[in-house]
Amino acid sequence: MNNLPLNIAVPGNAGIPAGQPSHKGWYSRGYLPHLDQPGLIQTLVFRLFDAVPEHVVEQWRIELNWCEGLAAADPREVQLRNRIARYEDAGHGSCWLRRQQIADMVENTLLFFDGNRYRVLAWCIMPNHVHVLIETHEGWPLFSIAHSWKSFSATEANKILRRAGTFWFRESYDRYIRNQKHLQAAQEYIDNNPVAAGLVNAKEKWPWSSAGGKRVEEMPARMPAVPDGHQDNDD
Repeated sequence: MNNLPLNIAVPGNAGIPAGQPSHKGWYSRGYLPHLDQPGLIQTLVFRLFDAVPEHVVEQWRIELNWCEGLAAADPREVQLRNRIARYEDAGHGSCWLRRQQIADMVENTLLFFDGNRYRVLAWCIMPNHVHVLIETHEGWPLFSIAHSWKSFSATEANKILRRAGTFWFRESYDRYIRNQKHLQAAQEYIDNNPVAAGLVNAKEKWPWSSAGGKRVEEMPARMPAVPDGHQDNDD
C-alpha cells in the first residue's frame, strides 16, 4: 500500500467514531435497489463532474424510454449503463485524473484505510472516473466510505489545481456482487478498462490499477449471504 504524504490530513479517524452512520441494509435512491451490509462485496464507480454531462444522460434516458425503478437486468438499464461507460472511456471532460500527482493522491486515498475500514480487492483510476471493488467492514457503510474518499480527494485535488468548486459528480454507481461469476467478471472489467479504452496495450502497464501487481488480494471463496429483499438476478 502507498502511504499518504505526512504533511496532508488523512480522511477521518481510523477507529469507528461515535455517531458513525450505520449500515442501511436494503434501500433505494429512487432507481436501482441498493444493499449495504458488513462483509458485502460491491463495485463502485464515481466520475469527475464533467465526465458525462447530465443533459447527455437525460437524452439517452428519453431515447431508451428509461424510467426510475428498472431492474438491473432490464435492457434499458443495461444500455444506459453501457452508454455511460463508453462515454467515460472516450475521455470527455477535464480528465484531471490523468495528472500523476492527482492520480497518485486518489489511489493513496482509496488504499489508506484498506484492511481497517474495508478491503479493496481491485481498483482502477481512469482519466475521468474511478472503479473500486470493495468488501465493507462492520461500522463502515459504503456510502460513508465513498463520501470520505470523494470529499478528501476533491479538497486535495483542488489544492493541486489551484481551483475551487465541484470536482466529483455528486452521484456514485454501486452494485453488490452476487456470486463468483459476477466477482470474476467485475475484477476483469476493472483490470482491463484501460486496455478497452485504448490507453495501454496491456493491463499491467496502467500505473493506477491493481492489475499492475502493486498488491495482490485473495478473492473470497464464497459470497456473503444476501438478506431477503429486492433481488438482483442479472448474471
